[in-house]
Amino acid sequence: MASVKYFTADAPIKADSTKSIYPKLPATKWPDGLTVTPFTGPDLTPSPACLATAPTGEVYVGVDMMGSLGKAPGKGRILRLVDADNDGKVDSHTEFAKVDNPRGIFVLGDKVYVLHTIFSAETQKATGMDLVVFEDKNHDGVADGPSKPVVEHLSNPNMLAERGTDHATNGIRMGIDGWIYIAVGDFGFHDAIDRSGKKLTMLGGGIVRVRPDGTELEIFSHGTRNIYDVAIDPYMNVFTRDNTNDGGGWNIRFSHHLQSGELGYPVLFQHFTDEILPALVDVGGGSGTGSLFMDEPTWPEKYNKVPMMADWGRNELYIHRVTPNGASFIQKQEDFIDLPQITDLDVDGSGRLYLSAWDGAGYEGSPSKGYVVRAVPNGWSYKAFPDLKAASVKDLAALLGSASAVTRFYASQELLSRPAEEASAAALAVVKDASLALASRVAGVFTYAQIAGANGLPALVQLAADKDMKEFALKALTDRKGNLANVPTELFTASLKDANPRVQSAAIVGLGRLGRAEAASALLEIPVPASFVAPAKGTEGPHATPNKDIVLPHLAVRSLVSVNAVSACVNAIGTKNSTLALWALRYMHSPVAVDGLIAAYKTAKTPKLKEQILVTLGRLYKTEAPYDGSWWWSTRPDSHGPYYKAITWEGSAKIKTFLSGLQSKATPAGKQFFADLNARDQMEIKAFGGEEKLVVAKEAKIDLDKIRNKKGQIGKSSIEDIMLALNKLKGDPIKGKALFAQQGCIACHTIKKGDKPKGPFMGQIGSIMTKQQIAESILKPSASISQGFATVTITAKGNKTYMGFITDQSAQQIVMRDITGTVYTVKTSDIISRKEMKTSMMPPGLANALSYDEFASLVTFLSMQK
Repeated sequence: MASVKYFTADAPIKADSTKSIYPKLPATKWPDGLTVTPFTGPDLTPSPACLATAPTGEVYVGVDMMGSLGKAPGKGRILRLVDADNDGKVDSHTEFAKVDNPRGIFVLGDKVYVLHTIFSAETQKATGMDLVVFEDKNHDGVADGPSKPVVEHLSNPNMLAERGTDHATNGIRMGIDGWIYIAVGDFGFHDAIDRSGKKLTMLGGGIVRVRPDGTELEIFSHGTRNIYDVAIDPYMNVFTRDNTNDGGGWNIRFSHHLQSGELGYPVLFQHFTDEILPALVDVGGGSGTGSLFMDEPTWPEKYNKVPMMADWGRNELYIHRVTPNGASFIQKQEDFIDLPQITDLDVDGSGRLYLSAWDGAGYEGSPSKGYVVRAVPNGWSYKAFPDLKAASVKDLAALLGSASAVTRFYASQELLSRPAEEASAAALAVVKDASLALASRVAGVFTYAQIAGANGLPALVQLAADKDMKEFALKALTDRKGNLANVPTELFTASLKDANPRVQSAAIVGLGRLGRAEAASALLEIPVPASFVAPAKGTEGPHATPNKDIVLPHLAVRSLVSVNAVSACVNAIGTKNSTLALWALRYMHSPVAVDGLIAAYKTAKTPKLKEQILVTLGRLYKTEAPYDGSWWWSTRPDSHGPYYKAITWEGSAKIKTFLSGLQSKATPAGKQFFADLNARDQMEIKAFGGEEKLVVAKEAKIDLDKIRNKKGQIGKSSIEDIMLALNKLKGDPIKGKALFAQQGCIACHTIKKGDKPKGPFMGQIGSIMTKQQIAESILKPSASISQGFATVTITAKGNKTYMGFITDQSAQQIVMRDITGTVYTVKTSDIISRKEMKTSMMPPGLANALSYDEFASLVTFLSMQK
């Protein structure tokens, strides 16, 4: 490689021409039709946690040497990488800015938005996470000065200081609607504050959004666990891959987020799944990271117009084929690109896809691990991105008609900076051009709405008459709460009966945002399907099975709560709309609701209706405690539900008196009903009896001294908690050696060179892996399969099947051995099929019976094998 100059913020540095900065990529088969090449290695971008591209091709990489569990500041930075001659190799780089724990980046003209952890200069402890913006007006690749806050306090400072960022706030991405969407982990946040002074609290995970000027902060959806990023399609469908791999059997879920939707984690997750928006699929264990909706014309059709979702735990970038299903979707997951511990991805305006990989950098980062690769379609050629600043309004409007989502987005943003009258007219003309693709017309709708503001109301109302534009016109009309005063309620209530369920969805959400109580009667007309049934006692309901019939009533309930339709819901009890009204009343902790339910019970004409009213009253007896950020529910929360930290409120006494009067006179079967209600809703009314309430610690802190020698603790702990414990436990190598034999490790591994080879050799593992990497390989064997020890299955003539590791191969034969050390030789001419597995032959859970101290001893012993 020729010597290349690299530039930091301080001075130019000559690259060492004898040492390649480019990583050696894993020996893997790349997808057909794509060329994947190394872009940077750990010499330049170690431990890359996130990345973003400018439309013109510059790549911004967030280097995070603190990782998910580190807690010491001063180990992060944003690097700006430039491939000036577009040959797939970095020609220069600058250190754009120093930040700790970069978790999300987005580039918008001269501005670079970054989500990262903030530390106190005095205490050196984390004080929260902020979304900030840097500027580079002189385009030298270095931020002009300190960042400016956009939103402050976007995570729980107590847990950041205690654990690190493993469940904190993560990726950011801007939609064509001009909002920045933020993936919030289940640390949640308390009193996040935007630039207008608005404060917002979020218990648990979900998506929040904010305008790029730092105003109008609001919750978009709620009830996820630990999402790392969002993928947003041209029609403002939002998708996530939820990282729920480490507790209670909760697995990775791919979800479609509808505005105002409740996905249920953790309190509605098991026993109240009838009330949530279910995920589209549960795919088992994993750990979701970066996301992108690919919509670029340079890409092959089979890889285009799809959500691409990274999974660190599975070392894979997946494609999800989504198909409309009512107001939501169904999906089919497909393997796409193998990449060890992939963290993030983004695409530029020429169709270059960049992907970052942690590649075994551990839970606290590594200076020698991690890289970035570039993927382009075969035959790809560079095409310069348009100079938007030099473009006329007419030119920018034409670019909204592009087949490229990147081009449409940045043309839209540039139009926002032009004279409003001319720019809005140009955007509206794009919307009205029926010859254009729907994605272009939608881009026009949201561009027009942002430019015209409240003055755009008449045109948007008119657009709602166009069946192709109606869904998006309704969304645009209620997108900004400051522009709602003159939006006609009647347009939305009439749209509830539209033949298109996506239009109905937009109308329901819009009515909730309008906040007008007069819309309640129309919302109550939304039918509730027969599938609205609570899980049977003691069972976990389906939470990842698409149910198109539940989407609209779910959204209607969220809107009824938003407009505070207490009286309308009470009045609907006993009518044809009773089921939806009672569903909504479960969330309305109002004395009016309590009085109305009690009165309705006394006049109810059927036992079924009486029971439904009692179920609603039982739900209202407790409410969720206000979240102050002083606690967190841990990696293994109490998911009993319906509240996490339940408390009584002003209506509780009246509910208890009424229910107690009925219970005291009930038959044995009736008393059992009250006992079940008591347990289900965590009412804790002693006279009702029933199952004992599940009690778990409300704090995430672990008293390690008390549990370090407790058998089975490894199997009961999340991998993050185990890694934190390993940092505090020294481990006894002598005890570890004994455990190596006792746990059966010697059945598959050897530590002496003279021993008969079996599985991966452990005699030098301490030279090539850190303690954390060794621990991860034991706890999650498939996360990092040793080179040369991938499991291969061969089917040969004679109906013979062999499974094991390839030790030698030639044109004539393959030699392999299985996990017991038995050697097989198979003639290549006899091979019918050969398949390399993505999972290790070593099963997970082999260390589950160990205590923390025992596991630390085993890891310490192995780390000394050098």
